Amino acid sequence: MTSTLPPSTAPASYDVGRRAHHHDVPAVRLDALRRTFPGAAGGAEVVAVDHVDLEIGTGEIIALLGPNGAGKTTTLDVVLGLVPPSSGTARVLGRAPREAVDAGLVSAVLQTGGLLADLTVRETLEYVAATYRRLPTGSASVADVLERTGLTALAGRRVSTCSGGEQQRLRFALALLPDPSLLVLDEPTAAMDVAARREFWATMHDETARGRTVVFATHYLEEADAFADRIVLMAGGRVVADGSTAEVRARATGRVVSASVTDPSAAVAAADRLRALLPSAVADVEVQGARLRVCSAAPDAVARALLVDLGAHDLEVVSGSLDEAFLLLTEEHR
Repeated sequence: MTSTLPPSTAPASYDVGRRAHHHDVPAVRLDALRRTFPGAAGGAEVVAVDHVDLEIGTGEIIALLGPNGAGKTTTLDVVLGLVPPSSGTARVLGRAPREAVDAGLVSAVLQTGGLLADLTVRETLEYVAATYRRLPTGSASVADVLERTGLTALAGRRVSTCSGGEQQRLRFALALLPDPSLLVLDEPTAAMDVAARREFWATMHDETARGRTVVFATHYLEEADAFADRIVLMAGGRVVADGSTAEVRARATGRVVSASVTDPSAAVAAADRLRALLPSAVADVEVQGARLRVCSAAPDAVARALLVDLGAHDLEVVSGSLDEAFLLLTEEHR
């Protein structure tokens, strides 16, 4: 599926490139959002999203991160009107999610599906554009999104001969056709190479400059670190961190402790002993020759154990990366 937008319900005032985006209301507002599902074989219900409060302003690029089962997909499903909240409220551009989608204000770009292999890139866009009752006629809007997504040179190519990254750019182009105020992207750069990813995010920043809001879920932490204005980190159905990349990374400040052991051949055993000594304080231990690199929420305790219990030396404590912040902040939910 490429977009949740039902073409037949586009509003009469629809005008690609000229429709005013909403600046007076949040793009997304979730209050005490909870979503549960029935348990298997009549068992206890499964809590996918557990009292989430979240507000996203217009024009932001938001990265939604979290381990598998964190509640990211269910949260996005609620935002897209695919499932209703079990309790709490969800508003998208001041409306109920489904109402916002039906009004043509929201588009979604997913990883797979939605493309016909025998059509060309241009034909795909033209056929989908034709399904919008009030999308401007002619090829101007199609030409516009081809240009904005870097697909003009590929317009005559059959979809079946496009690479995975090129097909993903086509899905993005389709999502731009209705000029949505909110774009929801699921792993948007999957199958793209490094250069294509950079081009994609340059385009994303251009789109947010037009007043568009972008919410994307990704497993590429370095991508979120480089391109998102703000990171929302979920674990266990809850938001465990929300802020700029620098703010989230700061949550790991002073929590990466490294030291060298005297006997390199005993480094692995030393790592195992450290885990046994501090099972609740050690999120991850990496052995690098004779050196142990420890990600921990209790750096003082780790440093003491390394020096006193393990006889390590050359101790160093440094700020953590986004990867390490991710591990620390989601540790108790793994």
